[in-house]
Amino acid sequence: MIDRVTLHILDGDSARRAQLARLAFAAGHHAEIYANAEELLSHAPSGGIVLAHDDPPGEGVPALIGAMMRAGQWLPVIAVAEEPTTEAVVSTIKAGALDYLLVPEQIAPLNEAISRASREAETHRAHRARAAEARQRISRLSLREREVLDRLAEGCSNKAIARDLEISPRTVEIHRMKMMGKLGARHAAEAVRLRIEATGLDGLAA
Repeated sequence: MIDRVTLHILDGDSARRAQLARLAFAAGHHAEIYANAEELLSHAPSGGIVLAHDDPPGEGVPALIGAMMRAGQWLPVIAVAEEPTTEAVVSTIKAGALDYLLVPEQIAPLNEAISRASREAETHRAHRARAAEARQRISRLSLREREVLDRLAEGCSNKAIARDLEISPRTVEIHRMKMMGKLGARHAAEAVRLRIEATGLDGLAA
């Protein structure tokens, strides 16, 4: 049995909003309705899943996801449309939507999508948490320490880093040692992993 969730239904058409809300309640979920992205963002929900009508196709939901990211209000998003096109589905999924459905009229397809989105959302949240922690650690670095880390992540040796930054290999070693201490990294591979995870936050927000 699927867990009860809050569905944030975003649709400019009042009849379709009502239809989706009735379906959500019939499926055992709670529904909140919004006529546009501004209403959703002003409400700033902290949990649940967004069920958003993709209008115009391939642009509406990507624009919503972009606005949510800029506002720091990430929630899993399921896009719906009356006639999903391949192009719209591809662009919307690339933008970060977890699913794209024909406007559901039955409980089963809706619950299947919610179940998939809930599982994927947990993975997404875990990635974001690791990325945020890595970014917080990297923010402690000085500019020079960050430059050393960036080049280390590119596979550069201390000598290559020294040549690139026009400093001595010994100075690179000092910056590297300080960088590792601030990151709490026990070895270079761990520092590189943190650098990669930190950039992952941008990817998730794209």
